[in-house]
Amino acid sequence: MIAHGLEQGRARTLRSSVVLHAAMAVGGLIMVLFLIAHMYGNLKVFAGKEAFDGYSAYLRTILEPLLPYSGALWILRVILLISVGTHIYAAFVLWHRSRKATAGGGGWRYESTQNRRGVQRTYASFTMRWGGVTIGLFIIYHLLHLTANYIHPGGASESPYERMVNGFSIWWVVLSYAIALIALGFHLRHGIWSAFASLGANTGVARRRHLNQLAYLITVVVIGGFLVPPLCILFGWVGP
Repeated sequence: MIAHGLEQGRARTLRSSVVLHAAMAVGGLIMVLFLIAHMYGNLKVFAGKEAFDGYSAYLRTILEPLLPYSGALWILRVILLISVGTHIYAAFVLWHRSRKATAGGGGWRYESTQNRRGVQRTYASFTMRWGGVTIGLFIIYHLLHLTANYIHPGGASESPYERMVNGFSIWWVVLSYAIALIALGFHLRHGIWSAFASLGANTGVARRRHLNQLAYLITVVVIGGFLVPPLCILFGWVGP
């Protein structure tokens, strides 16, 4: 009887909004770390074809022979997929609870002279849900293009460097990439701030200011780092 009650209490705790907010925050921060690492790898395009393709090949041989070929990469992919799944699941459940609690009306926004209806005070926070959908769709396209090589605007190639140069030599590919990065930037700016706040880091006015500054800094670095290679390729500063 006591054990059953403890089990029910544990289940309620795991389904609580506090735990869901924390899970969404941790999943989001893991994705931010992945983005930073991915951005760093993309910048190797400036070192030339040999260096970029060599880096791509190295990722598949990490910890060999302890792990099989691409073993470490697949472990990272599984961790990332779990993080993405947890993030999306927690976001959906919390959104559903908010809608249910307000009879489908959603949460109130903070009132201000600019926004009389009063929770989202910034455009970034207001567009989190649709920004996430946009990013998700782009990730699928991005993987099919530069990872799986199923989509190859500009020409197919077994070389990751050539796939990148071929694709970003086309203006509409760069434009679609830039639009997705803008959506990612809004999502990152508010998401980083929200993640640290959900984990208890927002403890005062000064800390809130520092968290906002950190969110802006990471967003600018990540989005800028991702935008530089395609723009340089498009303008002919990086090529075959």
